[in-house]
Amino acid sequence: MSVRDPQPVERQLPTEEARDLLALAREIAQREIAPRAAEEEDAGRFPREIFTLLSESGLLGLPYAAEYGGGDQPYEVYLQVLEELAAARLTVGLGVSVHTLASYALATHGAKRQQVEHLPAMLGGGLLGAYCLSEPSSGSDAASLRTKAVRDGDEWVIDGTKAWITHGGIADFYTVMARTGEDGPRGITAFLVPGDAPGLSGAAPEKKMGMKGSPTAQVHFDGVRVPDDRRIGEEGQGFSIALSALDSGRLGIAACAVGVAQAALDEAVRYATERRQFGRPVADFQGLRFMLADMATQIEAGRALYLAAARLRDAGRPFAKQAAMAKLHCTDTAMKVTTDAVQILGGYGYTADFPAERYMREAKVLQIVEGTNQIQRMVIARHVAGPEGR
Repeated sequence: MSVRDPQPVERQLPTEEARDLLALAREIAQREIAPRAAEEEDAGRFPREIFTLLSESGLLGLPYAAEYGGGDQPYEVYLQVLEELAAARLTVGLGVSVHTLASYALATHGAKRQQVEHLPAMLGGGLLGAYCLSEPSSGSDAASLRTKAVRDGDEWVIDGTKAWITHGGIADFYTVMARTGEDGPRGITAFLVPGDAPGLSGAAPEKKMGMKGSPTAQVHFDGVRVPDDRRIGEEGQGFSIALSALDSGRLGIAACAVGVAQAALDEAVRYATERRQFGRPVADFQGLRFMLADMATQIEAGRALYLAAARLRDAGRPFAKQAAMAKLHCTDTAMKVTTDAVQILGGYGYTADFPAERYMREAKVLQIVEGTNQIQRMVIARHVAGPEGR
């Protein structure tokens, strides 16, 4: 028992149902996810059964319509559930965020018949999704992607390679952006591709410094045939769908970052109140107390920022600038807080016997995925100062 256990997060939730969902997420996180997180991350094991449990519990499609198996929850609730899951294990929290991102195109731009046919299995039927935008030669410059989809009668034939795909090779469905027309953003179209489509294959997962339990891999499309009724939206609309999805996805990354930072702070508080030097807990020393105060303040600021952006989204108001700010601030905060947590634990923080070093390694990727933080600064600057080269 710690001298002083970390205090639970104080949350403002809009309904009693939302409070129940947070309680359920916390229970699953504490009972099923956290106890095995360190061992399974070290072994590089992906916890597919946890995603099945989350689907069965109604937590895998929270922000989407109930008529298709979703939870009909506002983003401010969904993101706080995501934060709880990420605090227990980032592989799970980020996996839920990516699945939500992969479901976005169909849920928001799909035809009614497509939504009726596919969304129930995607949101509550145990399926797991992946989002395919980046390629080996087009990351930040996503509009230059080269994966092609060529029409052949009532089908499209997709050829190319996607890169850095979370759940690559294991997903049940892929939301794929492919070039169907001219160069640039206007020639890109979105498709819903089954994971078992002939010609689709995943490469060996990347060897990463963190999140070893979450497979990140190239996905190859070698003459993959997709019927036209799996095209999402109009031809040439894919890039605008992708950007819209990323605005929401960046809020998911922000929430995950706050979850990791909160877990690191909690670990630092536990250690600092238990560890004694010079006859008293190290938490009594001003240098460490001020570090803990700064860590807690930055986490609260990040949580407030992502929730403010989420509430704009829920109200149907523009939120792209705030989403970029939330992603930037929360992920930079996660990197700083986890680094400080390692410092507070001293030599123990550098060992795998404590989770602080894992949190630090995991936090780094959050500054990169779904738009690097340099890209976020470009997005924010355009909103503040207007486009470049005017």
